[in-house]
Amino acid sequence: MKVLHVITGLGIGGAEQQLRLMLRQLPTHNEVVTLTEPGAVADGIVADGVRVAHLGMTGNRDLAALPRLARLVGRGRYDIVHTHLYRACLYGRIAARMAGVRTIVATEHSLGAVQIEGRPLTTGARALYLTGERLGTETVAVSTTVARRLERWGVRRDRIHVVPNGIESARFAFDEKARRAARERLGLAEDAFVVGGVGRLAPGKRYDRLVRAVAELPDARLLLVGEGPERTNLLRLAEERGLADRILLPGACEDPPPVPHPADLPSLLAAMDVFVSTSHDEAFGLAVIEALAAGLPVLHVTCPALQDLPPEAAPGARRISGSVPGLAEELRRLRDPCPPRQPVPSAVRHYDISRSAGQLMGVYETALHRHIPTREASRP
Repeated sequence: MKVLHVITGLGIGGAEQQLRLMLRQLPTHNEVVTLTEPGAVADGIVADGVRVAHLGMTGNRDLAALPRLARLVGRGRYDIVHTHLYRACLYGRIAARMAGVRTIVATEHSLGAVQIEGRPLTTGARALYLTGERLGTETVAVSTTVARRLERWGVRRDRIHVVPNGIESARFAFDEKARRAARERLGLAEDAFVVGGVGRLAPGKRYDRLVRAVAELPDARLLLVGEGPERTNLLRLAEERGLADRILLPGACEDPPPVPHPADLPSLLAAMDVFVSTSHDEAFGLAVIEALAAGLPVLHVTCPALQDLPPEAAPGARRISGSVPGLAEELRRLRDPCPPRQPVPSAVRHYDISRSAGQLMGVYETALHRHIPTREASRP
């Protein structure tokens, strides 16, 4: 089975890194085309042995990219075109149709209640999405929450499949040696109480609340792993709140890195004592699952991945309101005494990437059987 994956870009981000992890598991012949920047994740995919092409798209309305993409699809003689992220789903479905491919799978990675891929969800964006969706075969939602949203939009129920995001869970197992090394690199004392978060530094993540809460704990440190437009504002707020010398922003972290790196995400999670997700609108909540795999106690405002499971699947995770006083109180409770590493819960095993890859293969088989004859058979 030959599959072309079309994605908007391959900079460091959740959907982009999820694609790379999935490619490492799928028993198919895979190739990737990125509409815009190749980015760091492209290097990792190439290092894994998968070919990546760059379409050179200059903007959302660069319609000249459409025939270029259609020619690329036609030359590749693919069995399936699999699209990822809003712009790639729209252009990829149209290009696949132009090239004669009728088996088109699309994954909806980042559909929130009021935003899509971090942008406000407008009526026009929704209408355009639904128009493109009708050109496809199957639509993959990364959580039951996203599947319900798609169904409420009007996507046919029989076309929606839940294939959750996944992690290489064994890579996140807690390592005391990695903890000491990471803390030494970051300038953190061994007995420091470190509150952590992972994700794009964007307004929707509401890290400003975490800064304010940690500022109320005089001896606590804050480690935020990620990059984004809110970086300057968070540093300014930290200075105003007396947290300037206790906040660490090491930047974005590709996971897994193209080559082994001492400052990888599992090591940074090992350096933390508690993990907090303050975002109020998530499609899945992958960082929460990674933190649980590292044995961390977790505080989260919302996490569809855990909401889809019974509470006993993640006893170390606690849902909170996200208010600054409430968050500060929760952190005080966890600091005294500092909790030991937790056993890896069943939720982590449920979201292992190998399991998700098996589910995606089932979607591919469904898609192929739904559209028979295929492109080859339909040729005169």
